[in-house]
Amino acid sequence: MPKLHVGIDVSLKAHHIQFMDEAGQNLASFQISNDPQGADTLIHKVLEITETKHMDSVVVGMEATANLGWHLAHYLKQQLEDHAPHLDAQIHVLNARGVARFKKAYDHLPKNDRIDAWVIADHLRFGRLPQAMTDTIRYEALQRLTRTRFHVMQTMSRDKTFFLNQLFLKFSGLRQDNPFSDTFGATSLAVIQELEPEQIAAMPLEDLVALLVDKSRNKFDDPKQIAQELQKVARRSFRLDKVMQDPVNLSLSVTLSVIQHMDAEVKKLDRAIARLMKAIPNTLESVKGIGPVYAAGIIAEVGDIRRFKNHNALAKYAGLVWNQYQSGEYEADETSRMRTGNKYLRYYLIQAADQVRRHDSEYAEFYRKKHDEALKHQHKRALVLTARKLVRLVFTLLSTNQLYTPPERRR
Repeated sequence: MPKLHVGIDVSLKAHHIQFMDEAGQNLASFQISNDPQGADTLIHKVLEITETKHMDSVVVGMEATANLGWHLAHYLKQQLEDHAPHLDAQIHVLNARGVARFKKAYDHLPKNDRIDAWVIADHLRFGRLPQAMTDTIRYEALQRLTRTRFHVMQTMSRDKTFFLNQLFLKFSGLRQDNPFSDTFGATSLAVIQELEPEQIAAMPLEDLVALLVDKSRNKFDDPKQIAQELQKVARRSFRLDKVMQDPVNLSLSVTLSVIQHMDAEVKKLDRAIARLMKAIPNTLESVKGIGPVYAAGIIAEVGDIRRFKNHNALAKYAGLVWNQYQSGEYEADETSRMRTGNKYLRYYLIQAADQVRRHDSEYAEFYRKKHDEALKHQHKRALVLTARKLVRLVFTLLSTNQLYTPPERRR
């Protein structure tokens, strides 16, 4: 029986639809509104043409474009399952880059909604598609939280960089050689907000020690040494023009308030993620270093592990694979990582790997080995390779649902 291919070019207010048969024949081209009424119109036309053409299956494809097709995809899946069980309906959410590369095979195609829908329908006809949508609403609910957390963390990282750049204007020495282990720690921030470099340089050492003891709640082992180092960097810092002092201090204060607010929001997200994870049994959290947040970030993107044939397929999906450069007898020893894949899954795998290597001797040894082998960007390269090693473990744990046994207990 023939098959109907439905290409959908999604947009905010309306979608363009292209119907195509297996031979590439255009069957219909029309537009629907991006609302339930438009979706019902599409379903009616699908049922009408499949009955007229005696088709028993339909393949629907749309790009993953900023959630604009999310409602339509889920609505179509539910309605076709409920009201047209005789149809073998598959809905595919396609990678926009993959569709763009497919379109390049055609010379001089114009760029408009009708053509884009036609290209998607033709792409469906050629096959080699991602797995069709399944009942993944539980994972998608988790995704809303883990992806929001990702975006907040990225924004906070950028704001911290901006803060540090402003800090150089106020206190250049502290930016270069900070005696505090964390610039954003309570004591460091108290010094930045309450004192100017010239005040620190002129302050009696005993007074500065007392201030550090008070702000740190007496947590420093040797506050006198830190006070001496702080005065040293203060004396060799540039002096900021007085006209600039108030604007720079205000910039630091506002930026810090934004960072602290975002940090509080991340904690709120973490609590919500932990609550959702109680309903999703998993064995990833049996690995020391992978808590509920990192486990959630991985599971939300992986979904059903049966989608992946092996750990290599999962690594490719995460973008933790490297290019090959070979010609004749020559093959490059060092190649770059492919700049594709699911950025959210890659982020949580790398963050999880950074924690696991701090707690697990096998991963710690692997990280050190790769760190020593790297010629540049040692930490970044070693961490990404450690994340690739972690993919193998993640695939095994999710596939077998077994608990992780650390190296010390295997002997």
